[in-house]
Amino acid sequence: MIDVQGLYTLGKAAKIASRSLSKSSTTQKNTALHEMANSLREQTPAILEANQADIQATRDQGRRPESFIERMTLTEARVEDMAHGFEKVANLPDIIGHTDEMWVTEDGIEIGKKRVPLGVIGIIFESRPNVTADATALTFKAGNAVILRGGRETIESNLAIVKALKTGLQRAGVTEDAVNLIDNPDHALAEEFMKMNAYLDVLIPRGGNALIQNVVRNATVPTIETGIGNDHLYVHEAADLDKALAILENGKLQRVSVCNALENLLVDEKIAADFLPRVAEAFKKDKVLIHGDVKTQAILSEYDVQAATDEDYATEFLAYEIAIKVTSGYEEAIEHIQRFSSAHTEVIVTQDYSVARRFVEDIDAAAVAVNASSRFTDGDKFGFGGEIGISTQKLHARGPMGIAALTTYKYVIYGDGQIRK
Repeated sequence: MIDVQGLYTLGKAAKIASRSLSKSSTTQKNTALHEMANSLREQTPAILEANQADIQATRDQGRRPESFIERMTLTEARVEDMAHGFEKVANLPDIIGHTDEMWVTEDGIEIGKKRVPLGVIGIIFESRPNVTADATALTFKAGNAVILRGGRETIESNLAIVKALKTGLQRAGVTEDAVNLIDNPDHALAEEFMKMNAYLDVLIPRGGNALIQNVVRNATVPTIETGIGNDHLYVHEAADLDKALAILENGKLQRVSVCNALENLLVDEKIAADFLPRVAEAFKKDKVLIHGDVKTQAILSEYDVQAATDEDYATEFLAYEIAIKVTSGYEEAIEHIQRFSSAHTEVIVTQDYSVARRFVEDIDAAAVAVNASSRFTDGDKFGFGGEIGISTQKLHARGPMGIAALTTYKYVIYGDGQIRK
C-alpha cells in the first residue's frame, strides 16, 4: 500500500498523463474505451472473486447492514453493465477541442471559446465498486486522468477492476497512469489527498453525507459537491392514484440504497384515506418501516406506523424505510419540501397541468419530475453514458454529471499584429 510519498508520486504521474490525454484523438480514446470494456469482461472471474472476499470480510466484521452489502456487491450482470458503460461512452460525441462559440471584436481580433479537459480529477467514494469503472470511462473520454480513492470495504474489488482497466489501456497503447487507485484506506492519507493542489484540479466526493461534508470542510482542492438524496414524492389531490402508486413503488423499492430512491411521501388530505392504505399494502412484502404524522397514523391505524419526527423527514434512509406526511394542500407540501429537501430530486404526481407547472417553478432542486419516477435522475437515463455523480450545488455543474461537466474551456485569441490602444 502506498504512503504519503507514494501518493505524491502517483499525483505527479497522473499530472503528466493528463497532459498526454488532453491531446489524444477521439479514435485513440474510443479504442482504449473498447479495450477496457473487453478487459473487464475477460477478468470478470477475478473481479467477482475479489468482490466476494470484500463481502465476506465486511460480514465478518458485523458492522454493516445488508443495504450496505447490496451496494458493494458485484455480479456478472453488474460487471457486464460496467463494460457496456465503456462502450456507450465511446459512442458519445467527443466535445474536447470543440469551439463553443467564436466572434470578431471591433479590433479585428477573433476570440473563440474552446472546450478543454479539467486535467486530473480526484474521486473519493465509499462502497460501490462500479464507481471505479464509471468514473474512469467518463473522465477518460473527457481527456482527464483520474485518481480514485474508494472505501476500505471494497479495496480488493477496486484493485481488481483497476488492474483490468490498466490492461485495456496498455493494449490500446495509452498510458496506464490515466487511471490510478489509492490502495491505502488510511484516513490520514485521504486528508493529504484532499490537499494535493499541485496535482489535482478538482475533487469529487461520492457517498453519504458524512463523507461529502468531510471533503467539503477539509479539502483545499476545488470541490464539486455531490449531495445526498432526501427525495420527495408529492401526490397531489388531482393525481392518478394508479400512476402515483407505481411511481412510489419504483422510486422506493427498486433499489433502496441509491441516492435517487424516494425517502419522503407527501399526500394531500383529500385523497389520503384512499391512497395510503394502498401504500401500506404495497409495502408489506418488503416490510417497509413507515414513519407517519398524526393524520397518517390515524388513517393507517391497522398498520404498524411509527410517529414521524423532523429528524425522520430529514433523513436519507437508504433502506426499506420512509417518512409520510398528509398535507392540507399544495402550499403545505411545497413548504415541507423546501424545508427538508436535499435539492437532489423532487417528484409530483398530478393530472392538473397548472399545478405541475407551478411545482416545476417553485421547487429548487437539481432535478424536478412530473409524473415520472425519481429513479430517472441518472446520467445513463439522461443519455450521458453514465455519471460521475449527481451534483446538488449550483456552481460549474448541477444534476447528473456527464462528460460536459468534466470539462472547462479556454479562450483562444487570434490576431494579426494588433496592439491595444
